[in-house]
Amino acid sequence: MINVDYDVISAFQKSIRGSDVNASLHYLARLIDAGDLDIIYRRMTVIAYEDIGLANPSIGPKVDAVINACERLGLPEARIPLGDIVIEMALSPKSNSGHIALDNALNDIHKGNIGNIPNHIKTNSKDYKYPHDYPNSFVKQEYLPKELKNKKYYIPKETSKYEQSLKNIYEKIEKASK
Repeated sequence: MINVDYDVISAFQKSIRGSDVNASLHYLARLIDAGDLDIIYRRMTVIAYEDIGLANPSIGPKVDAVINACERLGLPEARIPLGDIVIEMALSPKSNSGHIALDNALNDIHKGNIGNIPNHIKTNSKDYKYPHDYPNSFVKQEYLPKELKNKKYYIPKETSKYEQSLKNIYEKIEKASK
């Protein structure tokens, strides 16, 4: 058994992020040999959302399922589902657009750039237009505070068909909102 230091954990994440499946498996093996499955679980979970994100949104639930299987199996059998999911994660398309978008919104909040909630979307407003009552479940109305009107937090990537489809929807809604 070898000791795990932060460099091994970092190399594991960066190898998956860099789509190097062989390096990913090497660092996974080092982490397995250290025997601390919790480190592996935490790192795979953050990779699923930070590095793969919207490029393959099914990876998060798959990672959870693998963690559940590993908890039932224990070592040494847990290495089998861990190997499979790490291969899939390394070879998965990557996108950090989701967490970058939220970080941009949080930066506005921390700078005090928040504005007032539009009256028509406040609780019990009589002026709210319920999108499901309109064609394509969309109706033009402002949701951001007027101080942030036209603010763009989400910048889609096109690394996967899924995020390309989100980008198409996003652009269609933006066009209809003008």
